[in-house]
Amino acid sequence: MNQSLEKAERIRACKNRRHVTLVTAYDYPTGRLLDEAGVDIVLVGDSVGMVLLGFPDTTHVTLDHMIHHVEATARGVKNALLVGDMPIHTYDTVEQAVQSARRLFQAGADAVKLEGGAAQAEKIRAIVDAGIPVVGHIGILPQKVLEEGGYKIKGKSSAEEEALVKDVEAVAEAGACAVVVEGVTPHAARQITVHSPIPTLGIGSGAHTCDGDVVVIHDLVGAFPWFVPAFVKPRADVAGSMTAAVREWMKDSYTEPGSISS
Repeated sequence: MNQSLEKAERIRACKNRRHVTLVTAYDYPTGRLLDEAGVDIVLVGDSVGMVLLGFPDTTHVTLDHMIHHVEATARGVKNALLVGDMPIHTYDTVEQAVQSARRLFQAGADAVKLEGGAAQAEKIRAIVDAGIPVVGHIGILPQKVLEEGGYKIKGKSSAEEEALVKDVEAVAEAGACAVVVEGVTPHAARQITVHSPIPTLGIGSGAHTCDGDVVVIHDLVGAFPWFVPAFVKPRADVAGSMTAAVREWMKDSYTEPGSISS
């Protein structure tokens, strides 16, 4: 078994045993810091589109963008499972899904993540059969933000909750080693977790409702002050510290006009 498969199996084995942590990274130093901190999964997410590239949402992110950031992050991650997001329209067919997954794997990802539940089972199975671990993603699907007219909480009705449970069962049966559960009601998240044979990783789905948690690093450390999700508690103020440091440096380096002589 290769190292990536071993890492994926370790994550899968955490179900009902211990909490799993997933944090995003998009570059070498951040990936290395997270890895050294002991994070279980480092995700090079297509959220890079918003927090680093200035796009309004993830639908502008391309496979070339993802490959660039996966390559950089992979240089710093040795122990964690490094997951690369498959951006929109890179897995429209089974064949395209496998091809895109292979490119991310060749760039250094241990696994790939794609959005969608039961409808993506065939693609997940094909990628896993190709020897590449997969992390699923159900609930709010950010790549559908334009199609759905915004980010809308899932699982509010019994029918939606039942569909989500079927989604997680299908994703697991197809071979995924874990699944992100984004933006669902706490009750639905608990039901999903109970019925899931693989670790569920919650983000915006209530506290203590899943087998693990997901956080975007810029939200966690306060590095993106222009928008902070309501469900995130920043643990630092990197943006404020950076601004203060630059202003202090500007003040200390100021030189009176005409004061430099030969």
